[in-house]
Amino acid sequence: MAKKKRNSARNQYPGEKVRVLISSSRIQRKIKELSRQIAKDFQGEPLHLVGVLKGSVFFLSDLARNIPGQVSIDFIAVSSYGKEMHSSGQVRLTRDLDASIEGKTVIVVEDILDTGMTLQYLLKIFEQRKPKHLRIAALLDKPERRITAVHADYVGFTIPNEFVVGFGLDYSERYRNLPDIGVLSFTKSSKKPAGAK
Repeated sequence: MAKKKRNSARNQYPGEKVRVLISSSRIQRKIKELSRQIAKDFQGEPLHLVGVLKGSVFFLSDLARNIPGQVSIDFIAVSSYGKEMHSSGQVRLTRDLDASIEGKTVIVVEDILDTGMTLQYLLKIFEQRKPKHLRIAALLDKPERRITAVHADYVGFTIPNEFVVGFGLDYSERYRNLPDIGVLSFTKSSKKPAGAK
């Protein structure tokens, strides 16, 4: 009964439907696995997690909770989409970090790595600020969309080239709060995303 209610919540927008791709339980198991690997790679070192807003918020929160020891958090925001459903190819900084990352072990936390344009832009900025270590953790990797040489050091799931929402990922600011990650589809009369996030 509870399952039916949950499914109806996924399809609450007319003309839109979400099919579960990765369940919340799988997501949580993978986050624990990634947390253990990060902790093992940087044993005893303070870690500074930088979340790329807004999509990374859920992933960063759960990742931080599962890493033992000293963990600090900051956020950065960039824009490359505007009002379009696909990347404009131009990235701009809309919110900078609150604190210096010089000498810190920095893990950049992303919801999804697709074209790589955003991360390529961010890595250039971060490298100029002289962190001790700089690594990337991406919950989702969509290699079919890659147009840069950027890769993540920690990857949750490799997914096909489909438009995904949930667990922080959105379509027009909708669906971020879904516990699962799902593929968004549209009826024939509805507008379909031209590209992935």
